Amino acid sequence: MLSILGYMMVITFLCLIMSKRVSPFVGLTIIPIVFGIIGGFGKELGTFMMEGIQNVAPTAVLLLFAILYFGIMLDTGLFDPMTTKIIQLAKGDPLKIIVGSAILAGIIGFDGDGSTTMMICVTAFLPLYKKLRISPVILASITIMQIGITTLVPWGGPAGRVGSVLNIDPTTLYLKMLPGMLISLLYVVGVAYFIGLRERARCRKEEILPSSNARIKDAAVDNASVGNLTDQDFASKRPKLIWLNFLLTAAIMVAIVLEWLPSAVLFIIGTSLGLLINYPKLTDQRERIASHAPTALAVVSMVLAAGIFAGIFKGTLMSEEMAKTLVAVIPDKLGQFMAIITAIISAPGIFLLGPDGFYFGILPILAETAASYGIDPLAIGTASLYGTPFGVMGPLVASVYLLIQITGISLGDLHKHTAKWAVGIVAIYIIVGVFTGTISF
Repeated sequence: MLSILGYMMVITFLCLIMSKRVSPFVGLTIIPIVFGIIGGFGKELGTFMMEGIQNVAPTAVLLLFAILYFGIMLDTGLFDPMTTKIIQLAKGDPLKIIVGSAILAGIIGFDGDGSTTMMICVTAFLPLYKKLRISPVILASITIMQIGITTLVPWGGPAGRVGSVLNIDPTTLYLKMLPGMLISLLYVVGVAYFIGLRERARCRKEEILPSSNARIKDAAVDNASVGNLTDQDFASKRPKLIWLNFLLTAAIMVAIVLEWLPSAVLFIIGTSLGLLINYPKLTDQRERIASHAPTALAVVSMVLAAGIFAGIFKGTLMSEEMAKTLVAVIPDKLGQFMAIITAIISAPGIFLLGPDGFYFGILPILAETAASYGIDPLAIGTASLYGTPFGVMGPLVASVYLLIQITGISLGDLHKHTAKWAVGIVAIYIIVGVFTGTISF
């Protein structure tokens, strides 16, 4: 009975999310409450929900202050000199332009906000792409692949979702993913280099380039900077404090990797210091916090709602009973391969169901099933993230529509050009995961 009720709850959640009839926040909150009442757990729901919220509270705090911190650093202009330098070094060489866009997207993407990465990279490089008649699909493809990799940082969406569902610290997931992430970032730069060589040859053939130096000279290109290619709030810039902001950010990153303090605590301290150093006036501090509050609130509210969903899902034992039914139909010989199976199905799963549908609807069942075979939830959680670079361009991912809008391409063109390269990233994650022992069979 409980397994049937659980499957009905998951299917209802997926259908309502995919049809966009309710938001993830509403779905994660209301649907489990309704099914909990139907199952006769009305009096216990409050306890289940609070237990779930308590489990995800550290993740919510981490995401809240990480978003605020990186938002403040973007406001100060921390990344502006690097962005400008990459643009100027690329100049009129198609190869350097494409590789430069890959490098910039890979660096900026570590703020964990795909939309910010899209806005900075596309607005900076699209004029150069158009000047050399390079297809904007290439820019969109390179950008979305780097976002699919860098969004796996602890303060990004996927790690936060998995952490809230499986009660795992997102930083722990990140450290497991880090070797594969670094190799994948280099892989995308390699893909960009390959495409750049092809585009350089095309430009020569079409006589867009004036000489064999493969460089087009133009004053606007030579003097390009992030300041004159994007809309800037110059009042919030702090160019004189850039090295201090860099050292603060580097210290936080080192402390996260070495686990000196919990990540949430580090970002609370970092946000406080960032505000104090860059915006000592109280009015400026309030303005900076208010400007990033909508993004932070949207993410944190969803994580807390996921705690309610997970609390009811586990407290009523629905997830356990659902896992038992799956174990009954999975051959014993395949049970030990649950981590690999999770990694493989994560790519189409995230693509077709969206991150919310897969992580909140499917992952709990996979984790409970794997636990029956003695597989650590950390292995399943890590494996479930491997498909993100492919799934991030799915039709249920809202930010992908921002990308196709600002580049002026179609979703179909993005999928057609990116899919084969994104599969390579998923393969890298799986191979690295096996070699490092993150996932085993």
